[in-house]
Amino acid sequence: MSAFEVAKKFFAACEAPKGWAGCEQYVAPGAVFSAQSEPLTEITTVEGYCEWLKAFGTVTAPGAEYELHNASFDADTNTAMFFATYHARHTGDGGPVPPTQQQTHSHYVYAITMNDNNKVASMIKIWNAPWALGELGWGG
Repeated sequence: MSAFEVAKKFFAACEAPKGWAGCEQYVAPGAVFSAQSEPLTEITTVEGYCEWLKAFGTVTAPGAEYELHNASFDADTNTAMFFATYHARHTGDGGPVPPTQQQTHSHYVYAITMNDNNKVASMIKIWNAPWALGELGWGG
């Protein structure tokens, strides 16, 4: 399987959200995660992000979905890019306030660098969290 095919499978599993159990097979040991976006600034591993998204998508906003607009791969940098919109409604427990029933339609981008074994080596999420959290009624 090509690096891009693996990246697409990882993206789909991550967004499902299948958590680490569903994503681990696509990820290199020690893969790092970063985001200049609250509430993700303290998450430093791909494993940690997969678990955070699983909790958000199954507890805080059950039934959340994404709409993929573009997926591309740069062979020179071995990097996959995914641009999508996250559609979620705060109906479950979790979050800083009780369920608001408000929804977000929040754009985000993943930059996923693959290693020589076609595994995820690092991931960056570009996301305007204050926008999304504000739409959910959490302030911001």
